[in-house]
Amino acid sequence: MTLNGDKVLKISEDDILDRMRVDNPWWKTGQVATVSKFKKRAYFDSFAEEAMQTAFRRAVVLMGPRRVGKTVLIHQLITDLISDGKSPEDILYISMDTPVYSRLSPEQAMKIYLKHMIGDRDTNPFVCFDEIQYVKDWEIHLKSLVDSYPSIQFIVSGSAAAALKMKSAESGAGRFTDFILPPLTFSEYLNLKGLEDESIIEMPVFGFNKTTYSAKDIYALNRNFVNYINLGGYPEIALSDENVDSLAKRLCADIIEKVLLRDLPSLYGVGDVAELNALFTTLAYNTGQKVSLDSLSQNASISKNTLKRYLEYLEAAFLIKRVERIDQNARKFKRAVTFKVYLTSPSMRAALFGPVDETDPAMGALVETAIFCQWFHSGDFAQLRYARWDKSEDGEVDIVYLDRQLRRPSWCLEVKWSDRYFDNPNKLKSLSVFMRSNLQMREIAGVTTKTKRGIRRVMGTNVEFIPSAEYCYTVGKNILVTEAEKIEQETLDEQPDLFED
Repeated sequence: MTLNGDKVLKISEDDILDRMRVDNPWWKTGQVATVSKFKKRAYFDSFAEEAMQTAFRRAVVLMGPRRVGKTVLIHQLITDLISDGKSPEDILYISMDTPVYSRLSPEQAMKIYLKHMIGDRDTNPFVCFDEIQYVKDWEIHLKSLVDSYPSIQFIVSGSAAAALKMKSAESGAGRFTDFILPPLTFSEYLNLKGLEDESIIEMPVFGFNKTTYSAKDIYALNRNFVNYINLGGYPEIALSDENVDSLAKRLCADIIEKVLLRDLPSLYGVGDVAELNALFTTLAYNTGQKVSLDSLSQNASISKNTLKRYLEYLEAAFLIKRVERIDQNARKFKRAVTFKVYLTSPSMRAALFGPVDETDPAMGALVETAIFCQWFHSGDFAQLRYARWDKSEDGEVDIVYLDRQLRRPSWCLEVKWSDRYFDNPNKLKSLSVFMRSNLQMREIAGVTTKTKRGIRRVMGTNVEFIPSAEYCYTVGKNILVTEAEKIEQETLDEQPDLFED
């Protein structure tokens, strides 16, 4: 191969190995110093259990938006492996967006690593390919590696969550396990900041094997909740001592601009970056609001087909989530042209348009966005809908959960950043209409408030009122517990039956 008549030099195997040594300093030092200052996220134990299960050989696909701590999570797992006695040389980490690896396939990287670092040793290496979305047909490569090296545990990670998930499901059935790491939940944020114990009281529910949570001081919790909405979605930002304006600019540059200006154009060949950026800015400003393809197309002067692709790209990059609409009888519309769009973290809106305080008119939509964000790790997010059945204010319910088997509502919630509906519950006309149309909803509807908690009668039905900050904390906390229990049960189910004939 020549360039302007001169021979093009290939990156040598020695240069690649030298870069591997830089990326894997524990080969020499036995330590992973870069993660010592970071507290483990609440998702760490669940991730580690998935990553190190050996009942069935599967690669773990760790996915999530930029700056939520995926790489830190991997390095913390490497730290634990070394502490538990695994040889540092048996652990390989490669970030596939590093230029030296740009023309290197995962198989080629493995051959170099095994040749120089493993040799003839009988061992079970741990291998991670970070930012895997930059490898063309990565899922084919990973499937081949899992089949070719059954004694090696593989982990891949990337920031294009939906794209990774789609290809993982298509090509990795039985060989890949998906693990989504979302932005910080509110409970994680409080824990990370050292505020959880001083903010929350745990209360067992009499007669049930579960726990509920309440604020020690709802006004103090609300102040922390507003801080979480503004800057609390990302660990490094949440822990920084910089001023709010500086943090907002860094959040915008590190998370939003890199995705819109680099990731999406390189992954999908987006030509008009300004057009995509304008669309995202519009959606971010309107997070939690109803949008339609027609209105978006007209306002942005983008064709509907292009608009649909852009929405898929933004969702693939984990910047937004779409929620489908149902009617008052919980039926899906034949033409899904109207939907709600939520940012995956309300902090992105503050980064673009400035922080809000608790009196800001945008708080209602941001509170709703924050509550939805707690669900992003859970497989139950796919069961969430919003109900809307006419154009009046009496025809909408913010969140409806559909039972997977029955396809009927299990519970519903109205999100409010106000106490006035607690004092005047009969003004909740939409909620009462929806409950009457779905009789199984009686007694399992809820409304969030700003500060007040209790049971009130709404058109003859008991409805639970709970402060939004408490509800947001409780959802995130309970999902962590539920998902951990699911992983533990799945692991037990996959263990061979020692007493089987």
